[in-house]
Amino acid sequence: MIRLTVTPKISLADEPLKIQVSGLPPSQLVTLQASLTDEKGVLFCSQALYWSDKAGEVDLERAAATGGDYAGVQPMGLFQCLKPEKLFHRLMKRDVMQSPFRVRLDLFDSYHVFSSPLTPHPAASQTVERWYVAPGVQRVQIRGSRVRGALFLPPGEGPFPGLIDMFGGVGGLIEFRASLLASRGFAALALAYFAYEDLPSFLDEVDLEYFEEAANILLEHPKVGGAGVGVVATCKGSEIALAMATFLPQIKATVCINGTNAVHGTALRYRDLHISPIPYKLECVQLTPLGLLSFFSVIGDTRAGANQGSIIPVEKAQGQLLFVVGESDQNYNSKAYAEEVMERMRRHGRKNCTLLSYPGAGHLIEPPGSPFCPCSWSPFFILPLMWGGEAQPHAAAQEHSWREIQKFLWHHLCPTGSSKL
Repeated sequence: MIRLTVTPKISLADEPLKIQVSGLPPSQLVTLQASLTDEKGVLFCSQALYWSDKAGEVDLERAAATGGDYAGVQPMGLFQCLKPEKLFHRLMKRDVMQSPFRVRLDLFDSYHVFSSPLTPHPAASQTVERWYVAPGVQRVQIRGSRVRGALFLPPGEGPFPGLIDMFGGVGGLIEFRASLLASRGFAALALAYFAYEDLPSFLDEVDLEYFEEAANILLEHPKVGGAGVGVVATCKGSEIALAMATFLPQIKATVCINGTNAVHGTALRYRDLHISPIPYKLECVQLTPLGLLSFFSVIGDTRAGANQGSIIPVEKAQGQLLFVVGESDQNYNSKAYAEEVMERMRRHGRKNCTLLSYPGAGHLIEPPGSPFCPCSWSPFFILPLMWGGEAQPHAAAQEHSWREIQKFLWHHLCPTGSSKL
């Protein structure tokens, strides 16, 4: 009897799964397919071809895929290579509390493609639940005097290390990373800063006092411990996070994922401080043969003499900094910006900065298990944006960086440096 086994059937979205097939004839070609429908009704699918071994088994931890959406030994390849049926859609969990992503895995005992007009019944199937929040995690809507967001608290009385989680130019409130971090023991505030509720529809200026208020809300919470908070941020949010680390004493540990080292596009203000931005060079936007927008050349030159007043004086940061960059990022030249920070810190004799650089990784470095997304639609743009990267090295970067990010945060936000990894 052919069996498809997937364990665990219910898990957090960043956890690896063990996928095994048994009961096959030796040297049998099989097709494994994964599919899920997101909250917008968009179908995401992937498939891979395998040969059974002498015992009639396929174990994805050892077996190499010979074709399909990936090749080689990739135990989570079916999840990492999920592709949207509708082009340029990005898989992103919106309602993290009420429902998981339900992923169906189908086994066919022959070569099979999704588009086949004669679709056979699968020889075996399983459905797994991928949750973005652990049992007992609480979600608290935050509406401070100005601050808008959602605070995720681990089960128990705490105190827990606190952090702020932000994304970039898509705006709104994105919660899936904060909810996963709370599931790993952090009090994580998913912070919106434009295009959400009564916040400005567009980011005309970065007022650092808004982000300082968010940090103070965390520090004043009875379940948040420690003398400071952390920040995890991507893209434009990473630029803001770097400014927070530089100017706000409350910030003790900062993770900048594919950001810049300067103020770009929108001015930054903090009390009496005003940093003018390096203007975007919109005349340099590129249109790829596939009709994708590339903003790689739009970001102004951070080494030009005229732009030095816009560089964030990161040497003033008192906390620890971790830069996570994809070397194939097609949205920012994030590796170059991070290297400029490292060079600047060396010149000032500072050693509180670490760089993790991943060849082949693109812009959207997210928790492991998140499908590789080289391009997608984005709010405020009439064409999809190019993010870059290659599927296999990008997936490896997500797995490694997620572990390192958590280690970094535990070490620098907890008095004992204890980790729950």
